[in-house]
Amino acid sequence: MLEAAVILDSACKSFGDLRAVADLSLSVVPGEIYGLLGPNGAGKTTALRMLAGLVQPSSGRALLLGLDAGSSQAKTRMGFLSGSTGLYAHLTPRETWQYFGRIHGLSASDLSRRIATLVRWLALENILDRRCESLSGGEKQRVSLARAVLHDPPVLILDEPTSGLDVLASRSLRDFVGSERARGKAVLFSTHYLAEAELLCDRIGLLFRGRLLREGTPASIRAECGTTTLEQAFLKLVDGE
Repeated sequence: MLEAAVILDSACKSFGDLRAVADLSLSVVPGEIYGLLGPNGAGKTTALRMLAGLVQPSSGRALLLGLDAGSSQAKTRMGFLSGSTGLYAHLTPRETWQYFGRIHGLSASDLSRRIATLVRWLALENILDRRCESLSGGEKQRVSLARAVLHDPPVLILDEPTSGLDVLASRSLRDFVGSERARGKAVLFSTHYLAEAELLCDRIGLLFRGRLLREGTPASIRAECGTTTLEQAFLKLVDGE
């Protein structure tokens, strides 16, 4: 059995009187895509930010590859895509990747090869030297994803990567994430698009009001709830709360 690359162990996070995440435990192994699903305000982003080391759990643990998620060693072995692309408007994609490649300590030859690979995988050939401010939403999201995985990390944490994208851009991102799973990456992503999770995820966790309602394969959760879609299953579980 593979050792988990991503672990939340009884993790809680409060902001004053607001309990954003309550006693959340989950794990993701290499070569697996785990979808954290739920409506806005369910605690998905907070959970991912704990694993990215951006916020510390109020209690419990967040671990990446056996290391505390907030440690510098863990952060170098993770790719994190936030809910905002956060690109520098006046830089081109090529300049953006060169800048972040140097931050990650990639040699000039390794960086050049990695950029060429990502450009091919994410179909970015036609926008390499356009300023980021001129790119469409889907193009910005793909450039931001390439930046997050530039150093080829073994763990990918993606916060609603297809939010606001059209059908073609969403499919391109899903195809890329699937190819990273095939390369042995541990992938954890959040979404409120339940149909998307059915297409992509090996396992899912249904999050509501900071708590994990159910965890399992899409098929097992549908079967448990006696429904034909994850949306129907989620609504049935929420109605039972």
